[in-house]
Amino acid sequence: MGHSEERPRRLGSGQSRCPYCGLLQDRVATLEQDWVLLEPDMCPPAHTVPPEHRWIELFDGRVTVYGVCPPDQFQRCRVEHGLACPARPLPDLWPWLTSLRGENARRVERLDDPAPPPPPEEWPNAG
Repeated sequence: MGHSEERPRRLGSGQSRCPYCGLLQDRVATLEQDWVLLEPDMCPPAHTVPPEHRWIELFDGRVTVYGVCPPDQFQRCRVEHGLACPARPLPDLWPWLTSLRGENARRVERLDDPAPPPPPEEWPNAG
């Protein structure tokens, strides 16, 4: 019953291959007794990741979503492999940005449209 390890043992974590791209992903236990597949060897600053996608590692090896806004400037987090997977589409992280990108794409299409035809030489008599 004595202390035998420096760091707590991870709770059944391991690695598996992504079925979409074939790259390795870390299988990590969550506080909710579930599993999440995280990008291995990547811990970006938490303030650069949207709150609902920040996975913070706890002392026992489990992870939890860290939605505190704004996070501590030195806090690091993990991200799901699904966000970094090259074979899957990126989720809609900021709906307003997705809308803006769609509107900008329509604006570009309007710029590429040919110029409208010139007005007629003589306007019709409207009354």
